[in-house]
Amino acid sequence: MTQHTAPEDLGAPVSYLVLEDGTAVYDRSGAEVGTVDHVLADEHTNLFHGLLVKTADGHRYAAGDQVDGIFEHGVIVAEPADRLATPSADATAEPAGDHATGLRRAWEWLIQPK
Repeated sequence: MTQHTAPEDLGAPVSYLVLEDGTAVYDRSGAEVGTVDHVLADEHTNLFHGLLVKTADGHRYAAGDQVDGIFEHGVIVAEPADRLATPSADATAEPAGDHATGLRRAWEWLIQPK
């Protein structure tokens, strides 16, 4: 993605519940990471797992603890795109944990028929 400074005004903070697909994602340096492709959450428990981010090099997973802020016009994540996890079939074999659960959910969402 193109390196640039994130817009000065990403708008007001918002909940992941209203975050729209296609919203721009930036890392802490202001570099564009990609766009939100899907919000991964457990609707029954209101638990946010993370974001599936569409990047120039494919999909990446930003775990909930890697999301620094969700705003009206953008999301800020803690890592550049190349340091975010890549969803894959191998993710289902990883040990249990917050990141592994979200990564599994990201892979399952990607392979489901649309």
